[in-house]
Amino acid sequence: MDEARARDVLAAAGVLPGTAAAASLLALGENAVFAAGDLVVKVGRDAELLDRARRELEIAGWLAEAGVPAVRAAEPKARLVEGHPVTVWHRLADPVRPAGPRDLAELLRIVHALPAPGFALPPRELLGGVERWLRLAGEAVDPADAACLRERRDGFAAAAAALTPRLVPGPIHGDALPRNVHVGPDGPVLVDLETFSCDLREHDLVVMALSRDRYGLPAEAYDAFVDAYGWDVREWEGCSVLRGARETASCAWVAQHAPSNPKALAEFRRRVASLRDGDESVRWYPF
Repeated sequence: MDEARARDVLAAAGVLPGTAAAASLLALGENAVFAAGDLVVKVGRDAELLDRARRELEIAGWLAEAGVPAVRAAEPKARLVEGHPVTVWHRLADPVRPAGPRDLAELLRIVHALPAPGFALPPRELLGGVERWLRLAGEAVDPADAACLRERRDGFAAAAAALTPRLVPGPIHGDALPRNVHVGPDGPVLVDLETFSCDLREHDLVVMALSRDRYGLPAEAYDAFVDAYGWDVREWEGCSVLRGARETASCAWVAQHAPSNPKALAEFRRRVASLRDGDESVRWYPF
């Protein structure tokens, strides 16, 4: 789904004030995210994401009832518009500063203290999207690279299922990065709730460890995250397994953009080559 297609769906949904052409595009990934007036609209890539969109709205309602600082839904139900899930959200006030690792850690402490909600949260299917992303990549990626990722997916899925956690399992954000925290006038809030799960709390902590090792997060920033959360997941023997699973998923995620974006293809090749070589020092770049 490119921006033009997403705007067509946005226009057909008719949920924003003004025209779809005038809406600001905030992000374009698995969802196209548009803003206008006091609203934000997320347009999903395809109908396969409808159940996830519905669950995200349910999660938003649960977090609101629990008093967790998080984005709030403006409409309680997801729409399916021309084969694309559409959800509508209250727009947050402009940020007062960028979110940092400490902001994220403090919010994770709140989330990790929550009991399970009254509805079923899925396990964190970290590797569940690999096949779909590779399918979307099609012939743009080397079949041998795709086969390598599928083999890694299967191996890490089995290894993760056998892990003994250090923390008590329960609700997690699932994609715990500072980019999913918005610091407004009233403080930090969580955004992008669609990966909320009920699983090992360590999933949320491995993300920042990988950011330190692969994406150039300064050591002092990671240390601030650990200090605010209260524990370093790298002390846990299962850390390398969850890290490997996330690396595999992150590599496959980039692949879906390869058919239309040469930079995505180059980044995919960089990532998969480093995984093949077992070189954990190769720098990856956010995409």
